[in-house]
Amino acid sequence: MRTLRSGTSAQSGTACSRHVALKDGVGPATAVKEAPQKAVSGDSIAVAPVVAPPVPAPQPPLVPQPGDPQWPPKRAFAAIALDNLLDSVIDIGRHLRRMDVDEGRLPQEQLVPGDSGRMRLRSSGKPVVLVLGSGWGAHSLIKVIDTDTYDVVVVSPRNHFVFTPMLPSTAVGTVEFRSLLEPIRTSNPCVTYLEAECDSLDPDAKVAVCTSSIAYDDGRRPQFEIQYDKAVVAVGEQPATFGVPGVRENCFFMKEISDAVGLRKRIAEKFELASLPGTSEEDRNAALNFVVVGGGPTGVEFAGTLSDFLREDLRKKYPGLMKHVRVTLLQSAQSILTQFDEGLGRRAMETLITSGVQVRTGVRVVEITVNKVLLKGGEEIPYGVCVWSAGNAPRPLVSQVASMVPQQALAAEASRVPPGSKLCVDPFLRVVGATDLLALGDCSLVLGNRLPATAQVAGQQGAYLAHLINSGYSLGVGGYSQPPPFQLVKRTALQAATESSAALQWLATTMMGGATRISVANQVCDALFRMDAPPWVRAHSEALTAAPPLDGLGAAAAACDLGEVLAAAAAAGGADPAAAERASRECLRAVAAEAEARRRAAEVEEVRYWDRPFEFLNLGIMAYLGSDKALTQVEAFDVLNLKLYGSFAFLLWKSVYITKQVSFRNRVLILFDWMKAKVFGRDISLF
Repeated sequence: MRTLRSGTSAQSGTACSRHVALKDGVGPATAVKEAPQKAVSGDSIAVAPVVAPPVPAPQPPLVPQPGDPQWPPKRAFAAIALDNLLDSVIDIGRHLRRMDVDEGRLPQEQLVPGDSGRMRLRSSGKPVVLVLGSGWGAHSLIKVIDTDTYDVVVVSPRNHFVFTPMLPSTAVGTVEFRSLLEPIRTSNPCVTYLEAECDSLDPDAKVAVCTSSIAYDDGRRPQFEIQYDKAVVAVGEQPATFGVPGVRENCFFMKEISDAVGLRKRIAEKFELASLPGTSEEDRNAALNFVVVGGGPTGVEFAGTLSDFLREDLRKKYPGLMKHVRVTLLQSAQSILTQFDEGLGRRAMETLITSGVQVRTGVRVVEITVNKVLLKGGEEIPYGVCVWSAGNAPRPLVSQVASMVPQQALAAEASRVPPGSKLCVDPFLRVVGATDLLALGDCSLVLGNRLPATAQVAGQQGAYLAHLINSGYSLGVGGYSQPPPFQLVKRTALQAATESSAALQWLATTMMGGATRISVANQVCDALFRMDAPPWVRAHSEALTAAPPLDGLGAAAAACDLGEVLAAAAAAGGADPAAAERASRECLRAVAAEAEARRRAAEVEEVRYWDRPFEFLNLGIMAYLGSDKALTQVEAFDVLNLKLYGSFAFLLWKSVYITKQVSFRNRVLILFDWMKAKVFGRDISLF
């Protein structure tokens, strides 16, 4: 694990390859409030106490400012790749150990009665990591986190992970529902899973209040509290209705398996209803008009997948109804798939239109009734099924946590997002202004680096946070102007004995090349680190290790300045210059000795900082268009710019989706589902 380092040690000082010469006996010293009073033997000159006026510390910025140096510095791609490779090797070993887990290591009953009348988490002796959610980010974290070191508690209203990009395929029967699922207890049998929803979280008290998602027969829902050491908010977002009346009551979404199940049933119901004798032409046209609101990847993929279903399967079963079938895609912007290159977006629209989808751009939905979509301008579109995929909105828990942390409102304002809409996090994914609280995925916003709200980002963030938590580093307070996660290295018994024993000191200095060499190397190692660090990191390391500030030499010289004393002595009849020089040197030596004594008395020898901020590795974006055609766009490393359209992009889309499944079981099930649909067609049973 590569770390940044502050502080000094005799053992590690000579590892620096760069050295600078310092004045004999004088090194950087701490800021001096009062220099010690020293008398010079045989002379009448004394060093008077000099009090340095307090200088107010400048307030660091809340978010990165234009032109600010990146901290920690941006790493090379080779370093990132090497770290990811080493992490993967460690993760594989952890997975293999879990495969042979015995019952003694499995979580036992964790809830006991609490003083507040609610159930509380039983203390296990290990630090508690609370994970809220079971989506892409939470699932990725659960897979990697070290359950031997931490007691991991997962709270989510659903007990499984869903491969959400393939929900449109399940809604039309190409893939079965359970092929996209992995139960949380299967993802990691060593975590404690609780099927509940977190109602509120107190970042100061580190307590989360949760309510069961399942009620007893009499309607009671158990409520309990969890006191945590570290918490990860990964609750994602919910569909945004933008205040349009009737959306939640009349539309289907593409967020959960239950959405796809209900949508699949509704499609079959509309065809059966339209095929009944006596149904009017008007009713048939309305029942078989499928409206999709939203021209992003989800809406486009569902429209393309639905057109395949209609053309390849339902045409054979309901040939007389096909003249009444329409698929309408409504988009408020002037183009679809705005995340893609403009040329790819135009080709996507052409493909959808060719396959029979009516694409309408620049239209705004103002209301949705039971059977009509009302557009701005007064137009009404009768429909049988309406799918809403127009955007996301924050969940109540995100707004509640943001309201508990005052810095969140300032960070949101600086990031130009509505307060409470996101949890603003720093480059280490720590919630700004909160202690030991992390957030990832769609519910978070990285300051100065707005990332796309995709499963790819959330998955990488989950693995990153698992490695950060596993490292054992203290998270501290989140924020751009806060020190990175850190680890304190305390003095060992051998080091303490060396510093107190003259014989051991002589042996150490002889082996390491002399006291002067050790002192200079230590000062250079420490100074090189702190010169590159921002002021708030420098102050943090200096406070913990009692290391001399970089401007300490100037402060010591000012404290030992005898100019005023010499001027007064000259006015009184003169002074011995040699005595004055001896007094100045003695003062400087005393100040340096005092600083060294404080450093040796500090319990912490050095501070190691986590030097790996989250860095998103963009592997590209994809979208299926129907008719065995897809879009693929990859822009990475400033050298790769790949834009594909058509059948080859479709094969790439299928290969990526099958390899990105979270388990071998899911890959096998989906391959069989694809083969079954190809040979026997999609299932149109209504049950």
